[in-house]
Amino acid sequence: MTLTPLKFEHRIEITAAPDAVLEAFFNPAALEIWWDTVRSVTTPRPLGVYAIEWRTTPFRDELLGTLGGVFYGTVMEFQPGREFFVAEAYWLPPQSNPFGPMALEVSCQVKGPATSLTVCQSGSDSSDRWERYYGLISSGWKSSLAALKQYLEGEHPHSPPQTKGLSMTGKQQDL
Repeated sequence: MTLTPLKFEHRIEITAAPDAVLEAFFNPAALEIWWDTVRSVTTPRPLGVYAIEWRTTPFRDELLGTLGGVFYGTVMEFQPGREFFVAEAYWLPPQSNPFGPMALEVSCQVKGPATSLTVCQSGSDSSDRWERYYGLISSGWKSSLAALKQYLEGEHPHSPPQTKGLSMTGKQQDL
């Protein structure tokens, strides 16, 4: 019996240009707002660093310990306005053993007035610990991607003024 590797994959439409969507994954100020990071070092080019750090949570998960910590890997591919791929990625939880290696794939495609953003994180071992990890990151990613959408569509007080565009309701707004 072959086990299917665990992964997270989610698609969301954001009314913003693909360049702005990908920039939000590399801009430290943007990452702090939509992904609630403490600090980041991200280099949008092949062999660039992709390192994100979050605060340690005040609570403990029974399998994973406290959450937060650092996610890091190497940008293997970067195509402006289209996609990036991070390989050899690891999550270093504050108090337990690392997870990895993993891959993170982020791609954008224009879909009418919006950008269809797809995020896929993969790589796993067959264990309860990995199943718990993907259970937690799935809800975390969905929440963070909803925050990214709000941020880029101007629904967050710290949204970047970029270009004028139509919101999903058809009203003119800053994106």
